[in-house]
Amino acid sequence: MRGRPPVTQRSGEPPEEQAVLPPAPEAAHKAFGDSLPAVERYAELLADAGVRRGLLGPREVPRLWERHLLNCVVLSEVVPEGVTVCDVGSGAGLPGIPLALVRPDLEITLLEPLLRRTTFLQEVVELLGLDHVTVLRGRAEEMLGTLTPVHVVTARAVAPLDRLAGWGVPLLRPYGEMVALKGDTAEDEVRAARDALHKLGVVETTVEQIGRELVDPPSTVVRARVGESPGGVRFAARRVKAEKAARASGRSTRGGRRRR
Repeated sequence: MRGRPPVTQRSGEPPEEQAVLPPAPEAAHKAFGDSLPAVERYAELLADAGVRRGLLGPREVPRLWERHLLNCVVLSEVVPEGVTVCDVGSGAGLPGIPLALVRPDLEITLLEPLLRRTTFLQEVVELLGLDHVTVLRGRAEEMLGTLTPVHVVTARAVAPLDRLAGWGVPLLRPYGEMVALKGDTAEDEVRAARDALHKLGVVETTVEQIGRELVDPPSTVVRARVGESPGGVRFAARRVKAEKAARASGRSTRGGRRRR
């Protein structure tokens, strides 16, 4: 690959804030394999258009590979084969796009409420030819009856665990799981959210370290598995009502095909 272009300076931004995207590290070659050229193109888009549009801070560009792309792609270790995934609050596509680039077997929906972000996401999906990825604009709490329930919900840097679970868990199908990338406070968040998770139908919650061979320190994920009632009693009635409304209006669910 040719040298990466410097990030375009925004109006009023001091020169020292500009940064150049470094070349892909050896770990990226190992993690992305044949998908690396597409990942490098995505990295260039993040470092240029992503910064100019305010989706990524300019100071993140030098550490984009280690802190963002590699930190996200390791989710592949815990996502089963051939399932449906909804990336809640996808933002600039992290972790949904890195996951999609190495897992063509997945059917992924990037869910994001802000127009400028969904516009960027759609451009990336089309440019990289990610036919198994759908961009959907909206808030997670508005998706009941609209989005087909998924096997896995992913999220990164969206909200504290109790609030995130309230948005993401109701989107799951029975026995699915939410996988959230978290930091050093993961254990504390799980303890604080225990009652909320129980009310949402979560039957098992674990904190795991993944990607030990690719990132240092390894990525921390919270895995929240649900039973037969994702969202619990509170969301059961809302789901039925939303599905009836969708059928009555002739709308079909969005976000991909159902899989058994």
